[in-house]
Amino acid sequence: MTTFVLVPGAWLGAWAWEDTARALRERGHAALPLTLTGLAEHADQGGPETDLDTHIADITGFVERNDLRDVTLVAHSYAAAPVTGAAGRLDDRLERVVYVDSAPFAAGMCMLDLMPPQAADQLRHQVSASGDGWRLPMPPFEVLGLSSSLDGLDEGQRDALRSRATPQPFGTYAQRLTGPAEPGPGVDRVLVACHDFTGLLDAGVPMLAYLNQPPWRRFDLPTGHWPMLSAPTELADILDKAVS
Repeated sequence: MTTFVLVPGAWLGAWAWEDTARALRERGHAALPLTLTGLAEHADQGGPETDLDTHIADITGFVERNDLRDVTLVAHSYAAAPVTGAAGRLDDRLERVVYVDSAPFAAGMCMLDLMPPQAADQLRHQVSASGDGWRLPMPPFEVLGLSSSLDGLDEGQRDALRSRATPQPFGTYAQRLTGPAEPGPGVDRVLVACHDFTGLLDAGVPMLAYLNQPPWRRFDLPTGHWPMLSAPTELADILDKAVS
């Protein structure tokens, strides 16, 4: 049995992992989806001060409060940033990190670094104009689809994603990762590449080349950027295989 802590990406809460978590439990694992501060059922806990450090503390605090050991920490999308920070702080509680259609952050990076300057400026303007200076609503699907594959999401899943999404505290995008950004040398490293990352890795993008080499283990999942919604059972199968 493995203890999975499942961390959702931007605008999402633990709800997004429900089907994958259920499938993992059916395979004999402990699956613990986590909602970060300012999102979903914790939306009222967020504020202008909510930033990347807040979400790192959410993850480390959850693991430590529950005295979890031999943890497999799973990051989807944005969650790569706080999971990287938490992985560098959990020491011997951590057995494995899994990045789902995402990759570790380097110290000094922030989410805004992953987009062109003009796009980052547009987000800042949106937050200032319609997000009370600190909230970033989920963009329309036609905008999301420009950078993240929507493959595999049917109308019902898109409706659920749209209706249950909550604005992302923008400080989590703007703050740079500080402190330890590397787990211990004995921590297993796994990548689950969906359509977005499969294309980047197969294209030989230099900054991602290390993910195709040991100690990284790569598993490909032919679906879009939200596999916990579009292919939850298949994602659970890969996670189960990765820990077997």
